[in-house]
Amino acid sequence: MKLNVNGQTHQLDVEPEMPLLWALRDELDIKGPKYGCGIAQCGACTVLLNGEPVRSCSYPVSSAAGQQVVSIEGLASKGKLHAVQQAWIDHQVPQCGYCQGGQMLAAVALLKKKPKPTDEDIDAAMTNICRCGTYARMRTAIHAAARQAAHA
Repeated sequence: MKLNVNGQTHQLDVEPEMPLLWALRDELDIKGPKYGCGIAQCGACTVLLNGEPVRSCSYPVSSAAGQQVVSIEGLASKGKLHAVQQAWIDHQVPQCGYCQGGQMLAAVALLKKKPKPTDEDIDAAMTNICRCGTYARMRTAIHAAARQAAHA
């Protein structure tokens, strides 16, 4: 099957029911999406599928064929960090960092839908789990990315 990841098309010979996470990590060596729970609860495996956040640990790779998959590795453009990535750095969001790729992708999807989100919008959209509890810093960074995008 053909899989478009981060703007590049890859030909994969895998079982159709293989989780997208394992196709990305084991077949394509894309390590940004992480294995956390395996039951689509924690969000460490989040990628964007046609701009929407998807928990790749439970999403069959065959369902991603012909779609646009973006992992954290594909978020920057032409060597320039995405506004969300820069805000994550500026506001020192990560502690351990394990969940942060998925968190940033969820934030990107939120800002695409709601360019000026309220705290309530952020709380409702950011359903990935952070064991370090950096939620307040994430909220601050999302607001900062929204302001930066508004001035771009």
